[in-house]
Amino acid sequence: MTRERRPPPSGKPFKAAPSRSAATGREPPAGHGLARVLSKLGYCSRMQGEALVRAGRVTVDGRVILDPEHRTDPARMRLAVDGAPLKARAAIHLMLNKPRGLVTTRHDPQGRPTVFSCLAGLDLPHIAPVGRLDKASEGLLLFTNDTAFADALTDPARHLGKTYHVQVDRRVDAALLARMEAGIEDRGEHLALKRARLLREGGRTSWLEVVLDEGRNRQIRRVLAALDIETLRLVRVAVGPLALGDLAKGTVRPLTPAEIVMLRAP
Repeated sequence: MTRERRPPPSGKPFKAAPSRSAATGREPPAGHGLARVLSKLGYCSRMQGEALVRAGRVTVDGRVILDPEHRTDPARMRLAVDGAPLKARAAIHLMLNKPRGLVTTRHDPQGRPTVFSCLAGLDLPHIAPVGRLDKASEGLLLFTNDTAFADALTDPARHLGKTYHVQVDRRVDAALLARMEAGIEDRGEHLALKRARLLREGGRTSWLEVVLDEGRNRQIRRVLAALDIETLRLVRVAVGPLALGDLAKGTVRPLTPAEIVMLRAP
């Protein structure tokens, strides 16, 4: 005798587990949504991919697909955009020494200059920044079209440390550094600096070395502001083991194979 399945207590209809098709008994198709596949192949951003698909410009195995979430496995399916076969682009991994005053986006609705102005004239496929630095911040910013690489760097479970040199408007003692590491409450969030130490003092200002292992919005500035400290300059000098070094302001260079492996390591 077959037992009847009852709906969950919420009253919502029961949904069978999606691991196999009820009609065929087969596993669901591998892959990802079509727009995400276009992004993972380095052709465009996911949002741009959605627009291309909805415009009818993308085919899968010769058939026009209009659904950006259409399950697609590029290893087994032929993709084309505007009739041109689509293949994975060569992986690009770049580091930029971001100048102050640039926003970390490709197109800014307010017309402000962006970090992509530093890449002008370079023959590059679609790439995207890994994380971001706010307009007033400077230093090491990574770009890639390798989504697996970007995901590894931004995975919260890794707690990949990012190191900053921060100039503040006062002399800082050990007690104040301890308060920075203890953290503050701001808009329902507990924000703390993983490590804060004094680098040097000069006149009425200090330079600190700050390490974060999480990526909250404007985290350093918010912690310091809560302690009545003004941030004068904020420069990211390292991502994990990768240091900015002597890369000139506003210039880019490719990561070396050894640096890529180093950043991928758990």
